[in-house]
Amino acid sequence: MTTADQQFQGVYGTYVITEADRREVQRYRLALLLSGASLLGGVLHCWVLGMAWAWLWVIPLAAGVGLALHWIHIYLKPLHQLLQLFWLLGCLGWIGLIASAGPTNSLSTLADHPLWLLAIGPLFAALAGIGFKEFFCFRRPEAIGLTLLLPVALLSRLVGWMPAQPCLVSLGVASMLLVLLACRKFGVDAAADVGDKSVFAYLDGQLPDPPS
Repeated sequence: MTTADQQFQGVYGTYVITEADRREVQRYRLALLLSGASLLGGVLHCWVLGMAWAWLWVIPLAAGVGLALHWIHIYLKPLHQLLQLFWLLGCLGWIGLIASAGPTNSLSTLADHPLWLLAIGPLFAALAGIGFKEFFCFRRPEAIGLTLLLPVALLSRLVGWMPAQPCLVSLGVASMLLVLLACRKFGVDAAADVGDKSVFAYLDGQLPDPPS
């Protein structure tokens, strides 16, 4: 432990927040901001310039969500792994959509054939999962807005309850909430995002020994 490390009393003992922890939290927040800015950029691109090249925003969006899930701190490892699986399935769905319809026609195909949401939806489910974690831990109102708007908009579009334009508006609002959430996190102590490291240590200790 260095002089820069902070020591805390956790549920299962003392733990320290190191400089490496603080760097990891900073990267998580930047990845979250990248996700929100990319989603917002894609929505604005669709509105102003049309759908043809708006698919390019999917690349930084997927990268941002993936990196955020790499650096996020979630006590329950199965939940963390489930969100990462959603991210992977969503990325594969986007690859399938782009390969099937062609890059410039991918979003118009998605608008005309909402069943493609079953393929790409897991990426947004992973993003909504991050929003739920942020609300559960910090009670940020913008986090619960993000958590509700994404699945409601996409599921409503999937079953035909919401036309394409209102769905796009909902995605735009969700993206602005995500940007707001990420920006507000930069003023919070890194220890809040790291959580109680003694709980992580305790849970890791409950894992069964590997077979000999």
